[in-house]
Amino acid sequence: MEYFDVCDAAGEPTGAVVARDVAHREGIRHRTAHVWVVRRVGGRWQVLLQKRAAHKDSFPGKYDTSSAGHVRAGDAPLESAIRELEEELGIRATPEELRYAGSFDIKYEKEFHGRLFRDNEFAQVYVYDRPVDVAALRLQAEEVERADWFDLERVWAELPTRRDVYCVPTEGMAVLRTYLDRLILISI
Repeated sequence: MEYFDVCDAAGEPTGAVVARDVAHREGIRHRTAHVWVVRRVGGRWQVLLQKRAAHKDSFPGKYDTSSAGHVRAGDAPLESAIRELEEELGIRATPEELRYAGSFDIKYEKEFHGRLFRDNEFAQVYVYDRPVDVAALRLQAEEVERADWFDLERVWAELPTRRDVYCVPTEGMAVLRTYLDRLILISI
């Protein structure tokens, strides 16, 4: 069984620990780490999205953030980001290769597989921009069905109307876009 640190509004652990199933049944605030894998092609940003496995407990079969996962009790968000990136996609990254982009909150209640799922997360966002060959990825079958490159701005434009395809958190993609905009300004 997985355990998470309960966290406050700023994402700081409170000292309490909760089991995964309890956190999602009761909507208890906990931490996650999200990694966006990006590349620049023809002057445009592309983002690698994973298609969630059909049996996932939330948003099965939908395209989501490149890699994301819960921060286990006692772990640091960067440590969890590195672990999830390798587990889900087979990408081995060092702490220096992940750049912190910001944070956002996730809070919703939705039914999946006939059960109510309550999510209440403080998500920390990282960006990985090293070369990635999709054909060489080692996908975690129980988590990820496939991974594909998408034009970032196309996904951003489609998010409000294509929730049948994407479950990407809008706030998470907003953090990514802000980070990439700053990156472009710095390089000019």
